[in-house]
Parts: sequence; C-alpha cells; structure tokens
Amino acid sequence: MPPTTTTEAPTTTVDDRPRSPINGLPVDDPELLDRRVLAVKIDNHWDARPQSGILEAEAVFEIRVEGGLTRFMAVFHSTDSEALGPIRSGRPSDAALIRPFEATLAISGGQPWVREGISALGVPYLSDTRPGMFRISERAAPHNLYGNTIELRQVADDREIPDTPPPTSLWEFGEMPEDAPEATDITFTFSSTTTTGWTWNGTTYERSIDGAESTWLNPEGEVERITADVLVAIVGEQYTASPPAGSRGSAVPATSTIGSGDFYVFADGKVIEGTWAREDASEPFTLTTADGEDLVVPPGFAWISVVPDEGAVEWTGAAGTTTDTTTDSTGG
Repeated sequence: MPPTTTTEAPTTTVDDRPRSPINGLPVDDPELLDRRVLAVKIDNHWDARPQSGILEAEAVFEIRVEGGLTRFMAVFHSTDSEALGPIRSGRPSDAALIRPFEATLAISGGQPWVREGISALGVPYLSDTRPGMFRISERAAPHNLYGNTIELRQVADDREIPDTPPPTSLWEFGEMPEDAPEATDITFTFSSTTTTGWTWNGTTYERSIDGAESTWLNPEGEVERITADVLVAIVGEQYTASPPAGSRGSAVPATSTIGSGDFYVFADGKVIEGTWAREDASEPFTLTTADGEDLVVPPGFAWISVVPDEGAVEWTGAAGTTTDTTTDSTGG
C-alpha cells in the first residue's frame, strides 16, 4: 500500500484590527479611534511649499481658493503631527466636507462671515490659537504659521469641544474591481492657473503641480515626494460665495458638495466612475456607479480633489488613450 500523504489546507490570516473611518486602514491602537477628528487648513501658495506634516494625516482634501490656487485640509483621527503647516484661513467650502464626521477645524483665521458660516453648519473651529500653533522664523508671514495636532486636541478639550469619535465613515470602503479600466496618468484641472498631475508607479501615485514635482517635509525635516494610495475626485458646482446681507467682507470662490455630481476613484492604476449625492452637509456622501450599484473606495491614504465643474478630470489608460471629462462631457 502506498504511503498516505496529508495536504494541509492553506491558512488565511484575517486582519481583525479596527479600521479608520477616514481611510479604511487598520489601526493598531483602538483608543485612537475613540476621539475627535481634527481637520487643519493648509497653505498651498508657492511660498508655502514644501509643506510639513501633511502625509502624517489619514486623508487630504484639495480645494480651490482665490486666484485659481488651491489649499489643503489635512484630516487627522488616529494620527497626529507635531509640525504641520503652513496653516491658513478657512473658506466656505471647508465645513461641508468635514461636517458628516463631526470634525473640529483648525485655521489661521478667516473673514467673520466665513467663520460664522462654519459655526452655523455645526463645525467647531480653532483659530490662530496658542498653544497649538506657532510661528517659524524661516518663512515670512502669512506662510509661517504651523501647528501641533496633539496640542490642538488639548486646546479643544480645554474649550469643551466634544471629543467624540465620528458617527460615520467618510464613505464605504471596499476593493477595486478587477475589471476596472486602466488609468495611470491622472490630471485634475482646478483653474486656468492650477493643474495637478498624478502618476501611478506600480505601487503608489506620485503628485505634481503645474508640471513640477510636489514634495513635503517629513517629521525628520527631509524633503520627500508627495504620494497617495488612493485618489478621489469630487466634482462640484463652482460658485462665488458672498457675505450675507448686512455683513461686511469680500466674496470668495467656493465649490459646492451639496446636491450631486460626478465622482471618480483611482487606485491600483485603475479607475471607477460614478456619482455622489447628498441633500445636507451633515450627511455622508452616497456613492453610485454608472450601473446604479453602490460605489466603494479602496482603503489607503487618500488625496481627495474637490474639482470645480468648470475644470476637468482626465486620465491616460490602456494603449495611451486619454479620457477627458470636461464640463461638456460630464454635464456637471
């Protein structure tokens, strides 16, 4: 009789660590999820580059401001940064993006009517506070205000801002479909003066702005390329936000994320197209594919571009073909 052989079934390791509601990645310390989300507004003027601390966040929003430039909002929940900046002022587009997960916003200031609008949406904010923020001598104002999110959390505690975890995830997380079309070189046009590019290198996406490589200063003060695991584009209506009647101040550009619009997810060198929808700033985004199915976003550090509907989302896919989703083709 031949000898009996036994084949053991392969074992599957399940990662049962809790997941970040901001980017879907596992978190080693569950206690870090039992606290507030902190969003910090970051300068993106050319005199503010390279920025510090931004890739220590769990996600970054990029939003158009005056002069066709953009600014960032770095979102922290289970992570922190001790040197983050430069920090700049708030704008009308900011609060609606972070209201669903009840974040606290940290800014350098802002026009009174803008700050009143942030509060009206139920978003508490910290403005140019000490401790928590500090000026550096290496750069000139207004590009020299930096922050420490650990200290900012303590300031929020001292002001009795609720230190509660987000009631919802940013959106639903899931895997990229295997049959998703290829998209390896992506371009987001925010205005005639600002275009960002992302190139898939087989592992991650590398960022450029207006044709130049984008970099940041890591915690050791070393210059590194800005990269992201996942790219998201939320196409919203571009409009001019003005002070309410009876309020003083100047109008500013803004991008709406209330209502509906086109939505794009780039991960693993591929793309999913769909739509976003919500009726109120307190609601999370409902994401739907072109086929009417639920759209999910892969876990990973996410760079979220809020692209004006007068701009464009473009990418190069298989065989060098380019997809151009300008306002005319999206209807957005």
